[in-house]
Amino acid sequence: MHCSWGAGIRAVLAAVLLPALAACQSSSGQTVNSVLSPCTSEQGPTDALCGRLKVFENRHARSGRTISLKIVVWPALSNDPKPDPLLFLAGGPGQGAAKLARQARELFASLQNQRDIVLVDQRGTGDSGPLECTSEDDSLASLNEPDETGLARLRRCLAGYDADPRFYTTPIAMDDLDEVRAHLGYERVNLYGGSYGTRAGLVYLRQHGDRVRTIVLDGVAPPDMRLPLNVPRDAQRAVDRLMADCAADEACAAKYPNLGERVRRLFARLDASPPTVRVVHPRRGVPETVTVDASLLANLVFGALYSPFTSSMVPELLVRAEQDDFQGMFALALATDANAGSVSVGMQLSVVCAEDAPRIPPGEMERVSAGTLFGHRLLTSQLKACEFWPRGELPADFYEPVRSDVPALILSGDVDPITPPAWGELVAGELRQATNLTAPFTGHGVVNTGCGQRIISDFIQHGDAEGLDTSCLASIKRPPFFLTPAGASAAATSGGGSR
Repeated sequence: MHCSWGAGIRAVLAAVLLPALAACQSSSGQTVNSVLSPCTSEQGPTDALCGRLKVFENRHARSGRTISLKIVVWPALSNDPKPDPLLFLAGGPGQGAAKLARQARELFASLQNQRDIVLVDQRGTGDSGPLECTSEDDSLASLNEPDETGLARLRRCLAGYDADPRFYTTPIAMDDLDEVRAHLGYERVNLYGGSYGTRAGLVYLRQHGDRVRTIVLDGVAPPDMRLPLNVPRDAQRAVDRLMADCAADEACAAKYPNLGERVRRLFARLDASPPTVRVVHPRRGVPETVTVDASLLANLVFGALYSPFTSSMVPELLVRAEQDDFQGMFALALATDANAGSVSVGMQLSVVCAEDAPRIPPGEMERVSAGTLFGHRLLTSQLKACEFWPRGELPADFYEPVRSDVPALILSGDVDPITPPAWGELVAGELRQATNLTAPFTGHGVVNTGCGQRIISDFIQHGDAEGLDTSCLASIKRPPFFLTPAGASAAATSGGGSR
């Protein structure tokens, strides 16, 4: 058991801590409140609990350099909370979960009524010895940084780390996480993983499955995904769906006829003769000169496809791009990359270079991406960095399917550009108590819809999918396409559905 406090925790903690702890010891003698303290404003939300746990960087040797893992816990609001919290696993790879504490609380607000919400910055991310490597250049031109510039920066960062990147792989990090679980006094946990967090969740399930009550995998990226091999193919699928939906929408088809063919001509022109244009920086209001080639446009479009709302602007922005007007495309890109700076690039490479890149044969990237708009333009610089990035060792069974009897909820967005439903279907076939759901007209992260939040909450509350009400999925519609700078026409808005 563990005890939790909600609002006003700072005021009442001193008065109730000692008697409360005597009543709610776990079998290990540890409790959340005995090892964490109310967060200061510098640490995190002041109505949450914060703390740290030191782990060895080299867990096998159990000596040498240590990493101080950052922990944030939103306490359950109930006076009689459930003993198994929700443990949130962030994406990326490279995002720090504790850094996303406020967003996580909003997404899982109904679960906090009965359960603690636990967030841990994985080693190498957030405030847990982050392996950061960001450019200080905030110009629009930096969005199309030459590979040699980025690789030189990565070499400098690598040389400056007080860390050994070989020890920042997913299996090692999941052993850290189980140590945190024990430190906090929880016997079992409910896992939610989104994007890369699904890989982390599956690895945790393999290594510590007896500690898992339920698992939710949202936007599945399994250990054998081989990032970024299939990204151009999966992104093309999302673009094709976007173009088909526009063609099937009377107003969109009339405003943007033959959009698919026009976009291919646009990319071909930018490949052959990229224009140099004047664009006002959307954040700084300063005019800049930027050369826009097909690779830059591909990355801008790819980012917009993550959300159906932002993708609804893409037809209008691509038609403007035909006239070399890229102002809106840059504005959308900078508006949707709020979390870009929160990704620890060094940790990301430690994962990708050890777990994915070794299984991509030479020439395979070109073969798989042939015929797509995105070609070799998405995330391929990672593979070049892996030529010199230190590579960690993996367990012999790392790429084997994870098999388990733990109740699992698998969620996929039907128009997700990077983890489409095929990945969820692949994993569902190996989890014996899996319920596999696809949310129509939904991008990356079903939890970003009200329907997804309700389904996740009900699944975790009941501990399985028996009787799970998924009827709200049928009410999800694609947001109306932007037909003017201000949005959709009145006629188009009338058809919008519930999310």
